[in-house]
Amino acid sequence: MGDDMTGAGHAVRRHAGAVVADEHRRLAAVRRYAVLDTASDATFDKIASLAARIFDVPMAAVAIVDADRVWFKAAHGLQGVREIPRDPEPGACLLPHDRLTGPRTAAGSLVLGQPGVRFHAAAAITTADGCRLGTVNVLDTRPRHPTDEQLAALGDLAGLVMDELERRLSALRMVAAERERRADAERLARTLQRTLLPPVLPTVPGLRAAAAYHPASADEVGGDFYDLFPLDDGRWAFFIGDVCGKGAAAAALTSLTRYTLRAAAIHDPDPRTALATLDAVLKSEHQDETRRFCTAVFGVLDAGSDGSFTVTLAGGGHPPTLVVRADGSVEAVSTTGGQLIGLLPDPHFAQATTRLAPGDALLLYTDGLIEARTADGSMLGEEGLARHLSAHAPRGAADLLATVHKLFTDLGAGVSDDTALLALSVPSRRTFPPAQENR
Repeated sequence: MGDDMTGAGHAVRRHAGAVVADEHRRLAAVRRYAVLDTASDATFDKIASLAARIFDVPMAAVAIVDADRVWFKAAHGLQGVREIPRDPEPGACLLPHDRLTGPRTAAGSLVLGQPGVRFHAAAAITTADGCRLGTVNVLDTRPRHPTDEQLAALGDLAGLVMDELERRLSALRMVAAERERRADAERLARTLQRTLLPPVLPTVPGLRAAAAYHPASADEVGGDFYDLFPLDDGRWAFFIGDVCGKGAAAAALTSLTRYTLRAAAIHDPDPRTALATLDAVLKSEHQDETRRFCTAVFGVLDAGSDGSFTVTLAGGGHPPTLVVRADGSVEAVSTTGGQLIGLLPDPHFAQATTRLAPGDALLLYTDGLIEARTADGSMLGEEGLARHLSAHAPRGAADLLATVHKLFTDLGAGVSDDTALLALSVPSRRTFPPAQENR
């Protein structure tokens, strides 16, 4: 007898443990489908309405059973009822026709209180691995005797609920995967973009330099580039430009362009010659492909004994360079007439010269800046940029970039393309020595 009692006790405990484990697994499935406390939905409302029509009853519900409550995803004829307390034995597939004589169920509180349910039939919403998420229910205040066809239809409706939950779970997973893909793409784009730009600008004696890159998209590599580097004869060279396209192809072209211009300057630092060399390289590299091209400005800095710098520029299809003078006036150093690099049979590259005196600053930019839209929908344009700089009278390279950054903030959604910025300034004698930075 004692052994039998001990064995029975072990069996009871094993059964209780299995019930607890099954409930944990079921609740995990409920959480997985992320349906609890979501907004009303026409699809589930229609299923509840159809169930009521099939059984010719005044009430129906699509119920999800939580740990301590039964929550209605859809409720037909149960005005103001969104959830009820959970009874100990929820979720039977089919309950007795006369509810008052049957076992306790998820609808228990609707029996003893209002509306006084006397009939309740339910079909389980069951996952492919056998977890019962809840039930599709029909209820009435008087006893009923459902037909086999009605009960089969109720089971079909529960299957439709499960199919819809599966579709929505699949959509949730696709959204999560897309978010992860975009996050990975953003990380890759940021890493790749950094390899296409100098990590830090060098220190140029008697000059301040600052640079910034403003991406329009966090997950797409742009084709804007800039650089500043020494020449063998003591002068300094710089360039800024923009290749056609975005993504991997633009990144490859940007890398080729940047290193070609550096190599060309070592061989012959004349600005127009450097652009002509780049033009020839782009044409030779893409003979059998869709033609790849870019715009660029290439410049050489020659320091004078008085602390000023002579700047020689050559441009190919690029916006004009702006000079902000010490008195706050703004001048354009135009290379208008310079043609796209890598596209035309025999392109012309325009050249210009200017002088930077102490207190003067030079701003080079790509066309994403002047193509940005203002509040009235018009493009900022070269004149709009010049007016903005003149109104704020920035002093020095860093202040010049801060002024442009404020302009980006003001334009907000009007900025739709990447923009590279390179600022060079000669400090006034009282603010020397220089500080170099890039952003």
